[in-house]
Amino acid sequence: MKEYTGQALREMYLNFFKERGHKIIPSASLIPENDPTVLFTTAGMHPLVPYLLGEKHPAGKRLTDVQKCVRTGDIDDVGDERHCTFFEMLGNWSLGDYFKEEMIPWSYEFLTGEKYLGIPADKIAVTVFGGDETLPRDDESASLWEKAGIKKENIYFMPRENNWWGPAGLTGPCGTDTEMFVIRKEKCSPTCNPDCNCGAFLEIWNDVFMRFNKTADGNYEELSQKNVDTGMGLERALCVLNGKSSVYETDIFAGAIKVISALTGKNYGENEETTKAFRVLLDHTRTATFMLGDEKGIVPSNTDQGYILRRIIRRAVRFGRKIDLPEGSLAKISEAFIKEYESVYPELKINAEKIAEELNKEETKFNKTLQQGLKEFEKCLNGIERKNAFMSQKDPAYIPEKAINGKQAFHLYDTYGFPVEITAEMAKERGFDVDLEGYKLAFEEHQNKSKAGSEQKFACGLADHKEATTKLHTATHLLHSALKKVCSPDVNQKGSNITEERLRFDFNLPQPMTAEQIQAVEDMVNSVIAQDLPVEMKEITLEEAKAEGFTGLFESKYGERVKTYTIGDFSKEICGGPHVERTGVLGKFKIVKEQSSGSGVRRIKAILE
Repeated sequence: MKEYTGQALREMYLNFFKERGHKIIPSASLIPENDPTVLFTTAGMHPLVPYLLGEKHPAGKRLTDVQKCVRTGDIDDVGDERHCTFFEMLGNWSLGDYFKEEMIPWSYEFLTGEKYLGIPADKIAVTVFGGDETLPRDDESASLWEKAGIKKENIYFMPRENNWWGPAGLTGPCGTDTEMFVIRKEKCSPTCNPDCNCGAFLEIWNDVFMRFNKTADGNYEELSQKNVDTGMGLERALCVLNGKSSVYETDIFAGAIKVISALTGKNYGENEETTKAFRVLLDHTRTATFMLGDEKGIVPSNTDQGYILRRIIRRAVRFGRKIDLPEGSLAKISEAFIKEYESVYPELKINAEKIAEELNKEETKFNKTLQQGLKEFEKCLNGIERKNAFMSQKDPAYIPEKAINGKQAFHLYDTYGFPVEITAEMAKERGFDVDLEGYKLAFEEHQNKSKAGSEQKFACGLADHKEATTKLHTATHLLHSALKKVCSPDVNQKGSNITEERLRFDFNLPQPMTAEQIQAVEDMVNSVIAQDLPVEMKEITLEEAKAEGFTGLFESKYGERVKTYTIGDFSKEICGGPHVERTGVLGKFKIVKEQSSGSGVRRIKAILE
């Protein structure tokens, strides 16, 4: 097989689909727009949900992209061969255009063609949906694969848990899929299949055939259009194609590995503990770089995305200490990733100064209390061990305690800045647990709602476009314009989160709003609502939108044609979300809280009554 670099694979993939009538669209932000149900963009399909559900995409029905993604469920597993929190997803999309008959032959051509990946056909296995009580097995896909050139014995019918994709949360578009694997070695047994963990099969690509929308009541309804949604994880694909045992051995990480080696005098791969520390530093610094460099301006904090960012930076600092990484080194490792990605994601170069500043600030803040916190942690464990020894002498039937209690874990967080996950990880390394329920109770007692709220969001699905949400989304446009008029024309959106009950809007402002400013913003929004102005949409090019003065905060997410929304002469914004037809239906706008959301960032929570 050929040797591939990340850049070569990106270009090959995009050009392959461009030649087949697909429009290349840029990656969306890591922060989902107006989606209260998840903290980060977790898949290539995430920013395209409205179009999968039937809305017209400005770039057409055939799209291809490389989407930056973050998944946070496996943070504690980062350090092994394969887990990453940040990754790039290569994808192509049919929005009600082609389906299986075109996609499967294209997949085969890209995988096996000499101009492309050049994998021998007999080294490819595929899985297809095996059927259940709701749907028959996907004989059509199996037949198309066999016709394309895959051996019949390398086509596997698998159950729903293997070959059903989506929705990304509780609701949304979904359907059967077909997954593609490279056969790396002999099967471990006659019954071995791609679901086996023996390493014979390594997944490289996934084609999802979306025909259904899962509703809030758990039912599946037919979509108005049949879609294709594919995903090829860049790092995983490079690992498989180049025969590497770990994603960290691909060219993407080479520059940063050299930096860490130069800073520590240690080498990647010299022993298990050092290799794990390298991998944690590589993954977490890369993820932090993309979060800090994102168009929507994430910074470390104690809530939501900022909490995750703080957690991974501090975990990186802890593992850096294991290999004698000098203080202030994360920014230097970050520079290597900015250099690696700046041609693909120019926002990293644009925000390089901010990235370095925030990394240094957070690293310094944590290092100030890290040594004291580690001593406190040891004191907790020693106290448990002394108690266990004393009680065991008194009572041979005594069952030793093996957990740090919730109040101790919260003390480590509140006083020394240890996210509870770091405390739990350190405890696990010593054979102890942490009473997480007790920790949550202690957390709630101090009215700190960072982690509990975040966990709920990880479990949820994609945002809906219900009436209440649509009204609040429109009100957010009015709020944004009012803030520019009352506080400063330099005010820009730094994040937005909307549920059916309230809107939350983050924006740059160096100082808290005064009571007079808050009242003025509220009055201004209600005045526009009272005028019952029409909300007018038109589709134009991005250049036209700029020329006409539309606000477009996150331009890299937009294609060449964009949707613009005008509300009288009060608000002009580029936006892809849902809107009401007239402002009069919104009701009364009320700001319920104005608070800090990070350095130089304020947060407003508001409702419609």
